Amino acid sequence: MYGFINSIEQINSTINSLVWGPYMLVLLVGTGIYFTLRTNFFQIRKFGYTLKETLMKMFSKTEDLEEGEITPFQALSTALAATVGTGNIAGVATAIALGGPGAVFWMWISALFGMMTKFAEVVLSIQYREKNDDGDWVGGPMYYIRNGLNIKWLAGLFAILGAFAAFGIGNMVQSNSVAESINATFGIPHWITGVVLALGAALVIFGGIGRIAKVTERLVPLMAVFYIIGGLVIVIINSANIPSAFSAIFTGAFSSQSVVGGVAGVAVMNAVRFGIARGVFTNEAGLGSGPIAHAAAKTDHPVRQGLWGIFEVFVDTIVICTITALAIITTGAWTHTDAAGEALTGAALTTEAFNMGLPGPGGVIVSIGILLFAFSTILGWSYYGEKCAEYLFGSKVTKLYRIVWIPLIFIGTVANLELVWNLADTMNGLMAVPNLIGILGLSGVVFKLVKEFFSNKDLVDSSNSK
Repeated sequence: MYGFINSIEQINSTINSLVWGPYMLVLLVGTGIYFTLRTNFFQIRKFGYTLKETLMKMFSKTEDLEEGEITPFQALSTALAATVGTGNIAGVATAIALGGPGAVFWMWISALFGMMTKFAEVVLSIQYREKNDDGDWVGGPMYYIRNGLNIKWLAGLFAILGAFAAFGIGNMVQSNSVAESINATFGIPHWITGVVLALGAALVIFGGIGRIAKVTERLVPLMAVFYIIGGLVIVIINSANIPSAFSAIFTGAFSSQSVVGGVAGVAVMNAVRFGIARGVFTNEAGLGSGPIAHAAAKTDHPVRQGLWGIFEVFVDTIVICTITALAIITTGAWTHTDAAGEALTGAALTTEAFNMGLPGPGGVIVSIGILLFAFSTILGWSYYGEKCAEYLFGSKVTKLYRIVWIPLIFIGTVANLELVWNLADTMNGLMAVPNLIGILGLSGVVFKLVKEFFSNKDLVDSSNSK
């Protein structure tokens, strides 16, 4: 049995190195660059308009004439619930630990172009969505690949990857992170955390997208503001170090500045690699997950909902990840080592930074942040996985998927998840392959819809949320 598991691990490691390797990262960022150039830097030119249509209308009511199940903000909240996770806390720290402060710059670059990748995904998810047997709107990569490109087997492949990846990346891995953090900070046993998380998730998930959306539209702003304020306080306390922090970020992005124990000349490559990889991992632009939630939104045009996709990446990476990065760099925590002399990384590095900035409450802020971020991810990814399974087997499978989902939350808090994490990470990355084929193959549709939207003055000026 051990030999079989070892073989699985070796095969998975080989595939994973390709999935999250330089070629895939170039393809992911390159896709964003392509859409950016073809739309004449849409995300920059229309950023003011994007904020007007998203941030300024966040809590507005939508017209009854618009088709969809949930409001655009609820769709965004559900997508952000899945996107904003432990990666925003531990992933950023890992990027800095392995690539130095320069990794933050490349994380920003991945977000800048990722905005357009996410925009294209969301636009297509609305354009090609359809109603299921229960009369609910469903969409995402599997639908625009099938209905737009007519490649049914590729659509099915995405659905298979999404349905299985969700159990790891969006379920057990998240609950495990929460249990570890809560135990370290408050001494609460893993199993108790598991029971509470599973019960809490069950109360929400069995209510379907309507209840998930209602919870996430309240939870996401709360958790984001809570964490951002905590991080900003630390950055303000260390404001004297802000200029040097930005200097380290920009210098490290292009020079041979290296992390502790690093090798000069390799540092820039590491900064690029880990910055882009962690950026893609946190905002999920190009992976095809977020559009599944956006497809249920009430909207009068695909492009209008696409603007929420741009805003999603902006909040996740440019705002939240940057707060984490500045807290780590301004406090100098990224140069610290643990008791064994090893460089701090992951959640331990972020916790060290917050403890240095706010001795006592700092670590509590990180633990509560991980709890809220991970719980919201469990809710969001439950919907993603469920919809992927529904695409494959019909709407009758949704209840079974939820029944399987809940106990795995508990198992995640008490089990060794190394193999589960590795397999889920690979499947999550593989989702990008059929998705990128879909959005690149249908790029002409995206450009046509953008032109159509902005040539219609009534649509552009429409105050669709009143």
